[in-house]
Amino acid sequence: MVVKPLYLGVLYILASAAGFGVMSIFAVYAYGAGVSVSTLLFLRFLFAAGLFFGLLALRKESLRLNRRQVLALFCLGGVLYTLQSLSFFSAVQHIPTSMAALLLYTFPVFVAVLSYFVDKEPLTRKTVFAMLLSLVGLGLVLGLSFGGVKMLGVLLALAAALFYSVYIIVGNRIVKGLSPYVTSGYISLFAAVSTFLIAQKDGGVDLAFAPTGWWALGGIVVFSTVMAISFFFRGLQLISSTKASVLSTFEPVVTFFFSALLFGEAFSMLQLLGGGAVLAGAALIVAGNDAKSSQVQQVQEGVNT
Repeated sequence: MVVKPLYLGVLYILASAAGFGVMSIFAVYAYGAGVSVSTLLFLRFLFAAGLFFGLLALRKESLRLNRRQVLALFCLGGVLYTLQSLSFFSAVQHIPTSMAALLLYTFPVFVAVLSYFVDKEPLTRKTVFAMLLSLVGLGLVLGLSFGGVKMLGVLLALAAALFYSVYIIVGNRIVKGLSPYVTSGYISLFAAVSTFLIAQKDGGVDLAFAPTGWWALGGIVVFSTVMAISFFFRGLQLISSTKASVLSTFEPVVTFFFSALLFGEAFSMLQLLGGGAVLAGAALIVAGNDAKSSQVQQVQEGVNT
């Protein structure tokens, strides 16, 4: 039986989203074993870089970069991705994992706003409606009174979404032409350097944690980093970026499921509706961006012919 490329691509993207979705779950177990945030991030990126470069050796891909590419990847990995990861993993310490994952998925709103100011992309009615839908949903998730919600965790999760948005916009400009595995390897390496320096500021890398911490760390490295990223890029080879982005909204659904199953986290009906609104708004923004890209591509093809 031959599986159609579309279906295979969907399976790859859903598996990638599931890998990212369980990352905060593994983080909770790691914190319970005594692993600090800075140590967790350093070991995550260090081991991930080792696996990525091992994969590149097997694929016999060139690792050579010019000076501009090195600086660009350091900006992405050593600064932006480090800040995004630090914000998100810190947020999980203050708010439920499912809420942190959902707040992260406000990033399409930030991307739309930043694109308006940076790239002068117009905000269509559809995009504005999608943004308002996401913001209303966000209010329902947090609760209009914000009672019982630690605002530090909320701000950290939203900061993670903002940093991720900048990461996407900058990344789309400066890593074109590079292999996704080369990009991932160097981003992980530079992030490992940055998080090592952060760990030194926090008293150094502390390996004196319970054995369960290593299992949780292994899950983050294998399933939530290397597998999740590799599967996502493989899926992009088979389906469009828009389909991949919309399917990636499966990520917080996975987090919701395991948070409820393992930690007993529960949401009210209004909060669940709000979560659906956030994801629907994200999907609409992504679909709107893809429509504009398709129009530009059609114009370019007309000029070329």
